[in-house]
Amino acid sequence: MLALAGLGVIVVGTDAFADAFRVGTILLGVALITGAVMRRVLPSVGMLAVRSRFTDMVTYGLLGILIVLLALVTQPKPWLDIPFLEDAVHFTVR
Repeated sequence: MLALAGLGVIVVGTDAFADAFRVGTILLGVALITGAVMRRVLPSVGMLAVRSRFTDMVTYGLLGILIVLLALVTQPKPWLDIPFLEDAVHFTVR
């Protein structure tokens, strides 16, 4: 998980190719989702066991999913088109 998050930060920081921001951000989100899965599967987590397992899984999972979705709908040229999202933005920004 740490290596995946580090790779995401390096990809975003170096900006080596056209979609580096999007790919690096997706890697960060996937690292959080991986952390949620690892927290569910692994029996003991050592020093990470400060909060309950459920709290960690929900927090890591939701943040990871939101980060990946935001990376996919980032302008310009989003990789994922969510029609009602554009309508909601136009309705609130008028």
